[in-house]
Amino acid sequence: MRAKDALGRYGEDVASRYLAEAGLVVLERNWRCPAGEIDIVARDGPALVVCEVKTRRDDAFGGPYAGITPAKLNRLRRLAADYVRSLNCRVPEIRVDVVAVWASGRGAPRVEHLRGVL
Repeated sequence: MRAKDALGRYGEDVASRYLAEAGLVVLERNWRCPAGEIDIVARDGPALVVCEVKTRRDDAFGGPYAGITPAKLNRLRRLAADYVRSLNCRVPEIRVDVVAVWASGRGAPRVEHLRGVL
C-alpha cells in the first residue's frame, strides 16, 4: 500500500470513530458507483450525511481544506443523489459534511468536523 493510501485509510478510520463518538451512525465506508466514491455515509437523526474525509500530515500544501474545491462539492452533491437513488426510498434531509484530520505521527490526531458545507 502506498504511503498516501495508508494515510487516507488512517484518516477515514479516525473520522469514522469520531463521527460515531459524536452520535452519528456510520452506514457505509467507501461507497462506490460509476460516478465516484463517498468516503463515509452516516445518519444523524433523520439526516443522511455524506462525509468527505481529508487527511494531511501538516498544512504545507494548504491543509485538509485545500482539497475541497467547488468541483469536489458538486461531485459530492451528485454522489449523494446517486446514493439516495440506490436506496430506492425517501430521505428527509441530505447533508454534506467534511471531516479534516491532521495526523502528526505523534500523539492523537486533530479532527475538525464541518457540518453542512453544501
